[in-house]
Amino acid sequence: MPSSVVQSMRYNPDTHTLRIRYVSGIVYDYKNVPEEVFEAMKAAGSKGRFLNQHIKGHYDFVKVPTAHR
Repeated sequence: MPSSVVQSMRYNPDTHTLRIRYVSGIVYDYKNVPEEVFEAMKAAGSKGRFLNQHIKGHYDFVKVPTAHR
């Protein structure tokens, strides 16, 4: 899943939460994302482009606190 923007992504089907870890290390949880949207993102050639076109601005989100090193 190489991407210049998205380091990793994980989906929780119980809460419909899509967790995106950006290459910068920042993590966001996007709320109420349908599972089919997650599946489409996994299949997308460009994760960053998909994120910008179909996730950002379409779903509520919260920044996940990360531990400092």
